[in-house]
Amino acid sequence: MGMPSPLPVRDGVGATRLHVPLTGDWPTIADYMVERFFHLDPERLLVRFDRGEIVARDGRPLRRETPLGAEEFVWYYREPPVEKEIPFTEEILHEDDHLVVIDKPHFLPTTPGGKYLQNSALVRLRNRLGNPELTPIHRLDRATAGLLMFSVRPATRGAYQLLFEDRRVEKVYEAVSARPAGWDPSRFPLVYRTHIEKHRGEVRVQVDDTREPNSETLIDVIDADDRVVHTLLRPHSGKMHQLRVHLAALGLGILHDGFYPELLPEQPDDFSRPLQLLARELRFLDPLTGEERVFTTRRSLQDAPAR
Repeated sequence: MGMPSPLPVRDGVGATRLHVPLTGDWPTIADYMVERFFHLDPERLLVRFDRGEIVARDGRPLRRETPLGAEEFVWYYREPPVEKEIPFTEEILHEDDHLVVIDKPHFLPTTPGGKYLQNSALVRLRNRLGNPELTPIHRLDRATAGLLMFSVRPATRGAYQLLFEDRRVEKVYEAVSARPAGWDPSRFPLVYRTHIEKHRGEVRVQVDDTREPNSETLIDVIDADDRVVHTLLRPHSGKMHQLRVHLAALGLGILHDGFYPELLPEQPDDFSRPLQLLARELRFLDPLTGEERVFTTRRSLQDAPAR
């Protein structure tokens, strides 16, 4: 169980916890934080100490003079960034005493991070449903649309999280890729496996073909025309960017993917060109009731072949 926050959820956003070294070259905790957050105005950060906005584990406000070593963890609320509005709305597909399932639009992050705070699925839903205990059970990339499941209450959260950890959730995705030269549909269906690693500080994952595979996806073709190939994806594992990496390795890089097969310069969001990847279906036996649960997206991929 994680360390409980001494601060309540505010406007749908939980407090941030920061680990502070117990020894070092900083006379005070404030001095450490000024160096740690060098990109912020130092005086603005120190004023937050004066206002009692940075607290210890017991909720006690810390002063700018509090010496290093007095506390190992501190909590504070992130100051809201100036956010660009994500002009798409999540749709609630299912809600009961334990689960909320939504259809997440492209471009909306699952949780707060970076320049997105209120414009995240978690914060939007906490505010919309008035439930500060709402927590995502799994994640979708910001660029990916489709099914996303949230826990309503802590008492039953672990049972649903174990479904994903034990790979007892059947996940189905769709993707649309540019049709490659020499396209040969007879190769499909196929199972693709490789070893994927995420290195700290790198935005893309790395593939190591010398190591035992740790990711696996069953890939089949739904349809194709002279422009694109529409695929059905059933991942057996859940590595970061797995589907994007596997399709790129097969020459089927997903349309509008700025990460794979090559990393493109960062650009502002172009809402007319969403990544053509969709979380289509979730299927599992409910750990509380034993009944089969099946959730299906109502979204579709704009670049899929017309049927």
